[in-house]
Amino acid sequence: MAGSISRNGSNRRWKPQAEINVTPFVDVMLVLLIVFMITAPLLTVGVAVDLPETEARAMPANEEPLTITIGADGVIYLQETVVELETLVPRLQAIAGAGYESRVFIRADENADYGSVMRVMGRISAAGYGNLGLITDPISQGE
Repeated sequence: MAGSISRNGSNRRWKPQAEINVTPFVDVMLVLLIVFMITAPLLTVGVAVDLPETEARAMPANEEPLTITIGADGVIYLQETVVELETLVPRLQAIAGAGYESRVFIRADENADYGSVMRVMGRISAAGYGNLGLITDPISQGE
């Protein structure tokens, strides 16, 4: 028998529902939204330094640059890893390979020793990396 027959003799068939239950999808999307809202601010370079403020415009970045950070106490970081000045260039070459055209950004704390910054820049420049950039914060409008 193709269908079911009720007591009054009508022939009823089971029909699939044409609506989609989107409640689980919305729940997952809201959880992902909250996770990304919390983690997005944490994805910036992890070493906290007080950058000096300048009126310079932002440089366009087509790719993720290599970042070297110099803390107020003179500690040098390659990306987020502490390195000594003597091992900076070999580690930089290990990350960048033979890409001497790679952009290297230097972030120095406002209170960092000028000599420390110049020693780091000198080592990187002497190793053949010519595309160096200094990172600063823009001047606040209230000043």
